[in-house]
Amino acid sequence: MDGFSTKKNQHQRLHMLFYRAALPLSRRTLNLAARTIGAHRRNTGSRWQRLDPAQQALLVLVHLYKGETFAQVAAGFEVGTTTAWRYVRETTGLLAKQAPTLEQRLRRARRKGWGYVIVDGTLIACDRVAADRPFYSGKHKQHGMNVQVVAAPDGEPLWTSWSLLGSVHDTRAARVWRIAERIASSGLLGLGDKGYVGLPEAVFCPFKGRGKPQRKKDANFREAG
Repeated sequence: MDGFSTKKNQHQRLHMLFYRAALPLSRRTLNLAARTIGAHRRNTGSRWQRLDPAQQALLVLVHLYKGETFAQVAAGFEVGTTTAWRYVRETTGLLAKQAPTLEQRLRRARRKGWGYVIVDGTLIACDRVAADRPFYSGKHKQHGMNVQVVAAPDGEPLWTSWSLLGSVHDTRAARVWRIAERIASSGLLGLGDKGYVGLPEAVFCPFKGRGKPQRKKDANFREAG
């Protein structure tokens, strides 16, 4: 079976063109991922791997940043498609464990003297067929995964949630992760768009509808500013 897979991969590479490319990422990013992979291999007594930690880190960054398929990065790094998938899954899991919690980031915001944070949602696009309705976002008119983001006043991301189905509304997603409650516990306020109407008052949203009284228009204007 292994021999068959090797011949298949060799056959696929014969029908591919290779080219040099660059990623607009810092060496620091690569080093962080490589150190994480290397530490994991030492801690688990991992046996010999086809790629060293730096090469594995680069493969993962290419896949994540450029969106190349597992088959494409596998061909580029001369490994099997299953190996490329395993490298990406392993590395993203290791890096995710290092991510700070929302509470840690909110405490940092307090130390910096910020009075509020920004709450927003984004859709990470994915390839799905039309029948996969749970992944389809009516707002964005495409398939994907809903990810919630808490950011600094200048827009720098502080924390991101795990993903939910693309059809999940931002308000529901915020409730799943208890974002408003966690912001309130930190003593801060959150600013969100109209997609978060209905959350507790810890997350302030623009007032909806036409014919709003002037006080609501003024409040919307202040938030937009």
